[in-house]
Amino acid sequence: MSLRDSFDLNGIAEITIRHNSDNITRTVAYQNFYFKHPEIRWALLASMVSRNAGWNMTDLSLLPFQKILTKKVRQRLFMTYERANWLIFSDAYPQLLMYELSKENNQPLFHLLRKYHVSYFMIREWQRFWETKDVNRLTQALIINEQNVIENPVIRQHFFSEQVFKSIPYLLETILKLNAVIFPTVEGELYGIEIHRFTHLDERIAVGHTLTDILFNPELFQKFINFILMVPPTGSREEYENFLTINGQQALPLRSIFPKVDHQDIIRQDWLKFRGCKQKWWLVKYERDTRKDISHYYVKKRLIDIIGNRKK
Repeated sequence: MSLRDSFDLNGIAEITIRHNSDNITRTVAYQNFYFKHPEIRWALLASMVSRNAGWNMTDLSLLPFQKILTKKVRQRLFMTYERANWLIFSDAYPQLLMYELSKENNQPLFHLLRKYHVSYFMIREWQRFWETKDVNRLTQALIINEQNVIENPVIRQHFFSEQVFKSIPYLLETILKLNAVIFPTVEGELYGIEIHRFTHLDERIAVGHTLTDILFNPELFQKFINFILMVPPTGSREEYENFLTINGQQALPLRSIFPKVDHQDIIRQDWLKFRGCKQKWWLVKYERDTRKDISHYYVKKRLIDIIGNRKK
């Protein structure tokens, strides 16, 4: 369905639902949008983070996870990844499509985003971007928004809070440092950052800003683009571990492991009204060398996992 010839707000909703089908459709939709509108850097960041979510999902099917986590716990962890990423896409993709529609009609239409329960914070930021073309500020704004969007429906929601984030398996996963966002290259290099204190809003926003610095580092950016163009998303770490020549168990593609999830949408409150926007959210990030190749650390850890698993 094309948005080119009319202000078809129902069309935006239908396209969003179709592309929000699963982790892979989300990853591809973000990626394709970025290549059409490269000034929207957040779309590329979202695509790469979505790929990582797919890898985390299919990891749950591997033998080490099966040995330490029950099937029920693994399903809950999958739903945590799935729900958070579904919510972000359902909020963000209408914004991206409205920007595309505004460009095509050469006029800002962001006030119409209220129909999709988008925060006034982002309506204001899109209008600012339309006038200033400040790419960096828009990227920061989208990071701040996405993490606030999932704060109450996922992070603080009773089920996820009690059954996942306060559970022993989630704490174990954090202790073992299995949570990380990785940006691979076809040369076998890995760049990224470990995720600590995922339940802390400030921490997640800081991670987003740091990942942006890594992804758009001029020395690395084209390497990441080459990987994206060469390797279609499947949800399995085999996508990049082939370039590392790791001889270990690989997860099957996501669609062969997990069925499509039918999410129940909710009436969303505007987070800006009851939480406000902290000034530090625009500035916070981790001070680190964004050019550091972490493949050596990753391979060493994976080999320990593989050898330890074979001994059992």
